[in-house]
Amino acid sequence: MRIISGTHGGRIINPPKNLRARPTTDFAKENLFNVLGNMLDFEELEVLDLFSGTGSISYEFASRGVKAITSVEINAVHYNFIRQTAQGFGFRNLHPIKANVFLYLKSCAKQFDLIFSDAPYDLEGSEQVIDLVFERELLREDGILIFEHSKGKDFSSHPRFHSLRSYGSVQFSIFKR
Repeated sequence: MRIISGTHGGRIINPPKNLRARPTTDFAKENLFNVLGNMLDFEELEVLDLFSGTGSISYEFASRGVKAITSVEINAVHYNFIRQTAQGFGFRNLHPIKANVFLYLKSCAKQFDLIFSDAPYDLEGSEQVIDLVFERELLREDGILIFEHSKGKDFSSHPRFHSLRSYGSVQFSIFKR
């Protein structure tokens, strides 16, 4: 696993063996960030990374110079890895939070330009994130929600659905405010 581009492009991320996360593949991440690079100005973004796992997506945003990233992860081992890696890379714009994603979303009073959610594919009810984001108005005007999921899910009938990007077994449903 590596950081694809930006100030830390090419840096390798070596999570310990006891991390049970399924990181987004480098192939899918690179393609997604190519799409986002054509849609957004990274330096102006405030990003929320849900179910952060190894922190791979957060590091990618941090390396590309976003204003701030909040990484929410409930697992203590994963949270500590993200915190230590962010410190090691000198990412002052990355702020890890150890919390349950659903409780965090229900109590969050801040808005973001982009929200990325990569729940475990087998987590029952993970799609509730989509409705919580819009019900709680957590996206700024023209904000984007990216929901990573397996091929078995289809969100095209959701009123906020914008597009689907498919990279091998990884699917990104994109929603817009």
